[in-house]
Amino acid sequence: MTRKRRVVVTGMSAITPVGIGLEESWHAMVNGTNGIRNISLFDATGFPCSFAGEVSDFDPLCELSSKEARKMDRFMQLGIVCGKWAIEDSGIDVSKVDVDRAGVNIGSGIGGIKTIEATAGQFALQDSRRVSPFYIPMTIINMISGNLSIMCGLRGPNLCTVTACTTGTHAIGEASRLIEYGDADIMVAGGAEAPITPTSVAGFASAKALSTRNDEPSRASRPWDCDRDGFVIGEGSGVMVLEEYEHACARGARIYAELLGFGLSGDAYHMTGPSPGGEGASKCMNSAMRNAGLNPEDIDYLNAHGTSTPLGDIAETLAVKSSFGSRSKDIAISSNKSMIGHLLGAAGGVEAVMTVMSVYRQTIPPTVNLENPDPECDLDYVPDQARTANIRAALSNSFGFGGTNGTLAFGRI
Repeated sequence: MTRKRRVVVTGMSAITPVGIGLEESWHAMVNGTNGIRNISLFDATGFPCSFAGEVSDFDPLCELSSKEARKMDRFMQLGIVCGKWAIEDSGIDVSKVDVDRAGVNIGSGIGGIKTIEATAGQFALQDSRRVSPFYIPMTIINMISGNLSIMCGLRGPNLCTVTACTTGTHAIGEASRLIEYGDADIMVAGGAEAPITPTSVAGFASAKALSTRNDEPSRASRPWDCDRDGFVIGEGSGVMVLEEYEHACARGARIYAELLGFGLSGDAYHMTGPSPGGEGASKCMNSAMRNAGLNPEDIDYLNAHGTSTPLGDIAETLAVKSSFGSRSKDIAISSNKSMIGHLLGAAGGVEAVMTVMSVYRQTIPPTVNLENPDPECDLDYVPDQARTANIRAALSNSFGFGGTNGTLAFGRI
């Protein structure tokens, strides 16, 4: 059997509702900053949910020319800029590495829905010949990876993962396996999403998935709280650079953490809801730990999916209890979504980045708005304030529509 190669994280970036860039986003989350506010990207008057986790002050022209930016949907702009920053953070000089062994896997759950909406509206009113020739490449999801590959000259694996809200996690996990088994030495991986549009918000609202706390947006995302009533939709991107360990050491790279393991599973239960006992999530965490060579007692922190949905939070709690048994109450658990909302296909990317930062900085961001804990959710959710901790290894969970689950295991190095 081929011995799998070690994979480490050497570069990261995040664009979130609480910060532009890695340090700004991390600092805001550690301080419990809330990024949920009334929607400004369109007029949400009359919508059942009129608030979201928007990225403010994002200017794609910081990294893209105006010509390039005009040919990209917002999700693509977020992913490409974040990817460029992650590469810069890694210190990789593309001219000095084998670009045939450097690739990209940045996915999205929904893709270019803003452009699809706008084009459909124009098409209904005008001649079909008025549709932009850039319509298709502006909307298809693999064009984050495609554009970034072209811009940076990366000629290795070029793909994207699309698994709803598990996209970012699966993209990072699958990228790590390409390195483990020798198909690449460097992979730029993560997720991006820009779903705050009229039809997207209306669709999720019609499915009764969104919180309707319109009078208190900043208190709407409240994982594990008795008063939770649905998730808050958000946008952004989270990308990391994965590198084979010896390759990173040879160039003197700063290493944030090691990606020790990756697990995935399917609930095979319901299109949108989790299996009630959290069986699929538990199997996923168990698989990640097994792949990493870790035991439950080795895990000190769990960055939870933690969406603030009535069923999801209970299912994840039950999954933790199933996987960790008597140790479940000793593991610190927190939800980034309490501050930034649910970034759908970007959630796993952002949360993986924050999990690695927790391992690197030995600090756990808090869960905010946990004011009235649900008796059925009785674990340590790190309420209100960040916590300094000895984190040897940590898990990052993502679960998505269709019953798709993913878990990443990161360790201190």
